[in-house]
Amino acid sequence: MFSGYSLILLIAFEIILKVGITLPQLGKQATRENLIQFASKAEESGFDSVWVLERLLWPINPRTPYVATPDGSLPLDYQNVLDPLETLSFVAAQTQQISLGTSVIDMLFHNPVVLGRRIASLDVLSEGRAICGLGIGWSKDEYQASNIPFKNRGKRADEFLEALKRVWTDDVVEFKGEYYNIPASKIGPKPIQKPHIPIYMGGFSPATLSRIVKYDTNGWLGVPLGPLEQLRTTVNTISDLATKGNKDPNSFKVILLTYPNISDSKNTGRDQRFPMTGTIEEVGNDIREFNSMGIEHIVFGLFFSPLYPNIDQSIEISKQLLQYAK
Repeated sequence: MFSGYSLILLIAFEIILKVGITLPQLGKQATRENLIQFASKAEESGFDSVWVLERLLWPINPRTPYVATPDGSLPLDYQNVLDPLETLSFVAAQTQQISLGTSVIDMLFHNPVVLGRRIASLDVLSEGRAICGLGIGWSKDEYQASNIPFKNRGKRADEFLEALKRVWTDDVVEFKGEYYNIPASKIGPKPIQKPHIPIYMGGFSPATLSRIVKYDTNGWLGVPLGPLEQLRTTVNTISDLATKGNKDPNSFKVILLTYPNISDSKNTGRDQRFPMTGTIEEVGNDIREFNSMGIEHIVFGLFFSPLYPNIDQSIEISKQLLQYAK
């Protein structure tokens, strides 16, 4: 039983948990009509955010295997992907309050000035609803198509973050680095959100977690890849890095991209259940566990799910899960 004071704290903590959902941006579902219908229903249903990803190519003979499939092949839906920022700009015009996030844009395929202006424009046109999720990518084919060397990605990403922040915050922007150079210039528009649009870094390597803290981004955009305890360790690692860097651990938040896999029956076998798989109740309990870790925002990824082809069913199941977070 909770004491009255503890219950108040629990309720206050749970209220801050935000829930997002991915848009029908891939494959045959990526249509104008579906985007309008889905985004409108998501906002009406009480979701806090909608999300998109970036994929440049579906290589015929990929040089980098896809880690999420047993044979390394890319999902067929990746053959048809609406551009992330154009999609969010379109959705911004169809909605009023819901936040608009990227999970993720591979920043090194872009120029920091051009990408900075595009995301700032989204923030202005949506009246301050943009969330910037960035990654450094993994596909050698996409690096080749972008004419960017695969080597030294980390150093290039560090510079990119520095330049991007200056584009968003400095009255006169000037940057001189090894990879990026910006002559002293006025660059607008500036984002509505201050000091800048929230930046979340995707990735799993120690270098990514260190980059989040070193460059004072808003936090980590993660995916649960194993047991809940593994996720808890990563969350604690970010906090420890902040403390060691003499920074406030509470200033670094976590957005968690999850892929719910709903079944009708509980897992009664000996195998450990993977997070966000099982019955509605089991997945709901995972959501509550995420909340207990201090995760402030979770996203239901519907791509590649059996629910994905059915807009109405996707929203209905997601609404059921939403109740566990509110």
